[in-house]
Amino acid sequence: NSQKKKMTVDFLCVNTNCGEVEMEITGKALTMADMVAYQDGSVVSKTLIDKKVGTLTLFSFSSGQGLSEHTAPYDAFVQVVDGEAEITIDGEAHTVKAGQMIIMPANHPHALQAVKPFKMLLVMIRA
Repeated sequence: NSQKKKMTVDFLCVNTNCGEVEMEITGKALTMADMVAYQDGSVVSKTLIDKKVGTLTLFSFSSGQGLSEHTAPYDAFVQVVDGEAEITIDGEAHTVKAGQMIIMPANHPHALQAVKPFKMLLVMIRA
């Protein structure tokens, strides 16, 4: 009798009505780009892990969407898994494409903009 772990996956949807879904993600080989869908005019997030020590969150951004400039108290690792983003850190714009990553340092202003639709994995380690 093996019990499968289930994780609640949260969605952040703009201009849509989303909810929560239970999805088995542990112990499986999964393609990150397939785990979060694009929605026109929206940013969608799917939290994969949310622990005291950190979070793993998948995002999809439709073209033209983004996150306004802000700071975070921890380094943030971003891996683009589909599409292309413009990520600005301390006023310097970086083009980050599928398969590439960038680290946004703690306490430095940063912003993200979808040059074209893109998906990313955000890893935050709270230490």
